[in-house]
Amino acid sequence: MADAPKHRPYVPETMQMSEFTVRAVIIGLVLTVILGSANAYLGLRAGMTIAATYPAAVIAMAVLKLLKGSLLEENIARTVGSIGESVAAGAIFTIPAFVIAGAWPVFDFKHAYWNSVALMAVGGTLGILFVTLLRRVMVEDPELPFPESVAASEIHKAGQQGAKAAKILFANMGLGGLVYFLGSINLFSISKEFVLNVGQLGRSMLKMTKSPGAPTLQAGGMTTFSAPAVSPAYLGVGYIIGPRLGALNFAGGVFAWGLLVPLLVFFLGPQLAATMPDGGSSPDSWSAAAGAVWFSIVRPIAVGGMLVGAGFTLFRMRKNLMIGMKRAVSDLKKSGSQATATARVDRDLNIKAVFLGLAIVLVAMIFLYNFFAHNFTGAIVAAVVMIILGFFFAAVSGNLVGMIGSSNNPISGLTLCTLIIAALLMVSIGVKGPSGVAAVLGVAAVVCVSSAVAGEMLQDLKVGYILGGTPAKMQLGDLLGIVVASGVLFFPLMILNNAYGFGSPQLPAPQAGLMASLSQGIVGGNMPWPLVVVGILMGFGLILIEVRSPMLFSVGMYLPLETTFAIFVGGLFRWATDKLRDRANLNDAQKARVENAGVLTASGLIAGEALIGLVIAGFRGVEKQKGHAILPVIFAHPPVILGGIVLFLLALLMIRLPLANAGSPDEPAPPTAIM
Repeated sequence: MADAPKHRPYVPETMQMSEFTVRAVIIGLVLTVILGSANAYLGLRAGMTIAATYPAAVIAMAVLKLLKGSLLEENIARTVGSIGESVAAGAIFTIPAFVIAGAWPVFDFKHAYWNSVALMAVGGTLGILFVTLLRRVMVEDPELPFPESVAASEIHKAGQQGAKAAKILFANMGLGGLVYFLGSINLFSISKEFVLNVGQLGRSMLKMTKSPGAPTLQAGGMTTFSAPAVSPAYLGVGYIIGPRLGALNFAGGVFAWGLLVPLLVFFLGPQLAATMPDGGSSPDSWSAAAGAVWFSIVRPIAVGGMLVGAGFTLFRMRKNLMIGMKRAVSDLKKSGSQATATARVDRDLNIKAVFLGLAIVLVAMIFLYNFFAHNFTGAIVAAVVMIILGFFFAAVSGNLVGMIGSSNNPISGLTLCTLIIAALLMVSIGVKGPSGVAAVLGVAAVVCVSSAVAGEMLQDLKVGYILGGTPAKMQLGDLLGIVVASGVLFFPLMILNNAYGFGSPQLPAPQAGLMASLSQGIVGGNMPWPLVVVGILMGFGLILIEVRSPMLFSVGMYLPLETTFAIFVGGLFRWATDKLRDRANLNDAQKARVENAGVLTASGLIAGEALIGLVIAGFRGVEKQKGHAILPVIFAHPPVILGGIVLFLLALLMIRLPLANAGSPDEPAPPTAIM
């Protein structure tokens, strides 16, 4: 059997080309803050994040084209720019859980900044160091296709596509931010809530068919339904995930607000009415009661469903997970036996520096866990166990990214496993109460950030492998990105928490809520287990009827209905675009251009709202402190009809713009945007 041909990078290793330049690094650091902040906003509000590799590639390429930069500079800027998204993903799954669980009573600069920075920096550095050990054997593995890496590398190669793609992305960022700002100052109604009194409706129906001895419905039976939020970000998320997953997410919301809430309020009606100041005579009281039932009863049920959903996701990927575990061991052996590379495209960070860095991180983890748990022996045990577990999860995360892309990487499932192991470990060594909860969440945060960063880093290293970048320079760039992202991403979290509060309807943070509930339940002994068990049984039922994603269904129960409805509507926009595209008899190249333009449009709308949303949240926080409004208010009661018009215009944009960019049949096919 002949040996496989030697890999030849796009930029030959003998070619001299500017790469690790000040401007490339600065562009990357700016992007890592912007895209990381946008993903933090999106993840806390919608429970989802978007992969940053593709928008980072487009923006970096567009900016460096203006500066006459090189292809390898674009590679560095994209690598550094996309790492913030993975830090944000790991942070939003765990850091808000400290606040929700009560481990951190105050989330401000004085009390939480350095704790948060330490968790993100230690976890991110750990991920980079692990990837450095595994980089060569994993990116050269022919069984790992790295689909998103291939797409990103083709985008860089097709540089002539950059100006047009960047124009679509930037224009929609501006539009998304403008729409959100106008809604925030009440020019139009962002959402509309409809109150439905099932009890009153039932009594009216019984009066029509009243017969002797017929039962009388009790007061109560209240629920609320919401129109879809006029949110560019939610619509963009729905467009990217598509109609099937958007419908499944919305189905969870309908199940919560259309069945569980009215049913529970109906049966609890007399008890709830007795606690109301007006005795339940006003619809507002019952509406508030419906919200309380959803928050206190339905959401714990959703937590049980998310628990089963995360476990089921890992179970379905068990073969890939086992392959990842086996490769983790073999890859480390191979990496240790290979000589130091002299070729530029094979050169990693110095192996001695890597192991020294791992030793420093281990010591930092011991002191970090001791700070949370107040138990030095327990901190040592936890740090040693978690650095071993962290290595395996980093390897598994890298293998999963290599097979299915970072967009589908089940980071929350891996974090859940880590949290349960850490919780049982803390209980076994006698660490309980609030300090035990904090220690468990600290362990989960480090491993979560590490796994997310490892997957994203390997994805970018594969792009560099294809293009001919220097691994050591990419690794160094990502270490700088970790430092900046860790130092800056606390502020978007603080701003959002000050404005709305983690776990609120405006900022649900579903994954963090799950982590908080589990840590409280296992270590703190404070969990409504009967409701969680109901959710677990519901999750098994969803599996038995072959629901595609029990996790997404349960997240839909956890989120406000207006959020899931808007995501569903965005999925319908994607469905309409695909139908019109197919009717137009376009060739494969044109279909690829439509798909690319659609993803760029949705990504721009998401990023635009996220960035302006952070600015608006900052003003809301100041307004809370000062006790009066700062932003103008156009209408005291914003017109619903204007909100409908804005939603209609966004629909036209998200459907027509991608179709308008199909191009002629003779143009070559662009790289497909895999998000």
